[in-house]
Amino acid sequence: MLLDPNTFSKDGTSSLGELSISKDGNYMAFTISTGGSDWRNIVVQDLKTNQMLTDTIRWAKFTGIAWEKDGFYYSRFPEPAKGDELSASNQFGAIYYHKLGIPQSADPLIFADRSHPNRFFSAETSEDEKYLLLSASETTSGNMLYCKDLSKPGASFVPISDNFDSDFNFIDNVEGKLLFMTNKKAPNRRLISVSAAQPEEEYWENIIPENSDDVLQSASLCGGKIVCQYLHNASSSLKVFSLDGKLEKEVSLPEIGTVGGVSGNKDDKTAFFSFQSFLRPNTIYSLDMGTFDVKPFKAPKIAFNPDSFETEQIWYPSKDGTKIPMFVTRKKKVAMDGSNPTLLYGYGGFNISVTPSFSASRATLLENNGIYVVANIRGGGEFGEKWHKAGTKCQKQNVFDDFIGAAEYLIAKGYTKPENLAIQGGSNGGLLVGACMTQRPELFGVCFPQVGVLDMLRYHKFTIGRAWSVDYGLSENKDEFECLLRYSPLHNVEKIAYPATMVTTADHDDRVVPAHSFKFAAALQAHQTAKNPTLIRIETSAGHGAGKPTKKLLEEAADMLSFMLYNMKKRVIY
Repeated sequence: MLLDPNTFSKDGTSSLGELSISKDGNYMAFTISTGGSDWRNIVVQDLKTNQMLTDTIRWAKFTGIAWEKDGFYYSRFPEPAKGDELSASNQFGAIYYHKLGIPQSADPLIFADRSHPNRFFSAETSEDEKYLLLSASETTSGNMLYCKDLSKPGASFVPISDNFDSDFNFIDNVEGKLLFMTNKKAPNRRLISVSAAQPEEEYWENIIPENSDDVLQSASLCGGKIVCQYLHNASSSLKVFSLDGKLEKEVSLPEIGTVGGVSGNKDDKTAFFSFQSFLRPNTIYSLDMGTFDVKPFKAPKIAFNPDSFETEQIWYPSKDGTKIPMFVTRKKKVAMDGSNPTLLYGYGGFNISVTPSFSASRATLLENNGIYVVANIRGGGEFGEKWHKAGTKCQKQNVFDDFIGAAEYLIAKGYTKPENLAIQGGSNGGLLVGACMTQRPELFGVCFPQVGVLDMLRYHKFTIGRAWSVDYGLSENKDEFECLLRYSPLHNVEKIAYPATMVTTADHDDRVVPAHSFKFAAALQAHQTAKNPTLIRIETSAGHGAGKPTKKLLEEAADMLSFMLYNMKKRVIY
């Protein structure tokens, strides 16, 4: 075994984050999070001896690890004041280079911008280590992009994009041509080639044009070809193109589901990707880059038979008439009399797509005659940038209307009844649940706002909250203040009957600080007029969700499923 994250701590609360292997294969750098915090330590393992080096990088956050020669580039923030580590606003990020064997205090500063304290920076190197790409952003959407030719001593960063109007994702370098995935002049994204010698936009080449129906999600260089993952109606497709953008093959996938990251190097004969659906767990597949044959490479073994269940995609009208899709997974034979315990999940923000995925806890719900529903509401990225923008700032109410519309459809068609309907969402999805339950509490029997953004007037004052303003707007702006106040869950709790509610958070959540959940739970408890319980579940030594140990995941899933079925007065089969 190369690395066992279970050895990081006795209680399992230290977890593996980012991981990167040096180009020569001699070293592996990876990040460790303690207690679920977004703060990371970067450590290095010698792969020849399997021994850990003494190198340790502290106060890294939202960083990649970009190798060049015997060191790597990383991003970090200044050390916060003692006691403010989990709440202080993160400012003055910068890029450094660490050479192995040298203390962090001696790492040279590569890039910083003191005049713009709220900017975030990240660095990447091309596979051949000839180019260093620097990305700068202020929010979760749009980035500036700069390039440096590392083969030329003393070379400066050259701008490729000097504004935040569009997103650029670096793919790799092909003989001096830099490949990027971008939504510039392409809401569904396209692949472009930029000459390192002439990076001005007038010289950009369109390699794979925008697809008007499908959204480009990722692109990888493998085996001398470009492998692209697209979304069509919120489900994945996989296509292989030549380096000049000609379609060579649409890869056959097992079923409607989700393709994970495609991995492989430029000259590899085999690429690998993951695939999962609502009924089949995440499995690694190999893709022969010559024949395009797909074969299972590594599949988990679980005690679940998917043959008795089915997933269907349904389109329903939202309040303004917009057609919204949702996936409904259930037993093939289920009574349409409203008696089914149903869990409706949503997110609806930050251009993030919610696609088919497998969960053992969801499988348990299905086996207990439950129905699991995922609504692909506006604000997400399932249908490109226009779909995303339709659920941002003062159009955010569209997101809530879409989710409420899903609940109304499920009830009207006999899938469930209000007393048998639970809603769940985390982070921005926690906001979704909080807003919907305060706007239409009579529609739901159980609510799970998880690690939610619930105080919309002050969210930007903590850690990286200001970066979310591209989706939410800011209370410092008069018009946006009025929009935020209209739906902010904390500010819309009234003295009425609310569904049974379990608010969840964690003591080390420095993404969405626990104060959101504390205040919302207290407001609900103070104003609840019904006998339905309002609980807050606070996980210890945990953060926003990533890296949570299996034991804690199981305990949380058991608590939530028990709370849901108990308050629906349903008997658990096992």
